[in-house]
Amino acid sequence: MSATTGEVPPAPAGEKELTTLRDVYDALVGRTKMRAEIIDGRLIVSPLGTPEHQVMIGKLVLALGARASERGWVIVPGLSICMDGSRDPYEPDFALYPPDAPRWGAREVYASGLIMVAETVSASSTHDDREHKPGIYATARIPIYLLIDPIAEPAQVTVFSEPKDGRYTISTSVDLGKEIHLPDPVDFLLDTAVFL
Repeated sequence: MSATTGEVPPAPAGEKELTTLRDVYDALVGRTKMRAEIIDGRLIVSPLGTPEHQVMIGKLVLALGARASERGWVIVPGLSICMDGSRDPYEPDFALYPPDAPRWGAREVYASGLIMVAETVSASSTHDDREHKPGIYATARIPIYLLIDPIAEPAQVTVFSEPKDGRYTISTSVDLGKEIHLPDPVDFLLDTAVFL
């Protein structure tokens, strides 16, 4: 917007005009090391997590590495995914999927092809991770959503499963430090003490 007239200047010659949030997202990707997602009609751009945040995801990768390997699955922290249909982009902190999961182009895996996603709550993501992401991931029919919440009182880990009609029908929570079962298709007893 021009500060003096209030009008939006046209796109520079030869450049596509950005008319949707997805256009803006696509223009950002590759130009920044920041994380970008479209959540509930909002383009959210945020820095990568703190070292403590990244360490928790690294510990989850290590905890599930053998299970993924024996089943031929792929684990990726910070995977670019998109919703089938709308192509709204998300970047869960952790994603588990089969190597033949469908993709949109070379960069994004369709959310419907994922086995599990995980998010670690931080001060800037509290509302989205706790309130919006369960519905988003359930709508995509991702079988398991693991929410690691070190800032809750007390700190907790929640497993959401059995997606149906845009919501998870089962959720189980434990205090950080206790064991929690990741249901089928993962079928794994996770000792959340690894996150302490």
